Amino acid sequence: MGLMVLSAVCGAFTDLAFNASGYFWQIVNSAFTAGNMLYLKVVMEKVKNYTSNGERLDEFSMVFYNNLLSLPLIFLVMAFQGELKTLPEQPDLYNPAFLFVASLTGFVGFGISFSVLWFLSTTTPTTFSLVGSLNKIPVSLIGLLLFETGISLPNLASVLVGLASGVMFVIAKQREAAKK
Repeated sequence: MGLMVLSAVCGAFTDLAFNASGYFWQIVNSAFTAGNMLYLKVVMEKVKNYTSNGERLDEFSMVFYNNLLSLPLIFLVMAFQGELKTLPEQPDLYNPAFLFVASLTGFVGFGISFSVLWFLSTTTPTTFSLVGSLNKIPVSLIGLLLFETGISLPNLASVLVGLASGVMFVIAKQREAAKK
């Protein structure tokens, strides 16, 4: 855990475009993502008691209900921001190219949700965390290249410390699980 904190501090110091608001929202996003994964794992097991066949929902149903349950929150945020009133007036809603891309985004999002829920339902939490930590390797490197971030030794060192800490965390969890 200490290495993860060290990596975050090093990353903040080597960030050429540090923005406190951006870091705040990243922390909020990480907290909600972790909470959602933990909650979904519990719900997938508890829902067995309420299905007609006594088994858990299939992945398609889980994705459908997960996305359906997000709609009230989306509409609440839209109402709070005043976007519900202006929604019918948006010119992009009548643009076929926008509608195509928005629909395509929905299908891709559905695919991502489906694959995450399928993977979460077929693996152990340790394997899920291992894949989660290892997928940061290409994401970090692509981010450095794609966003034309100045690549320096301290910057690369902070990324590598973060990657190493993620892998060490998973190894520690595997050893802990093996002892039980």
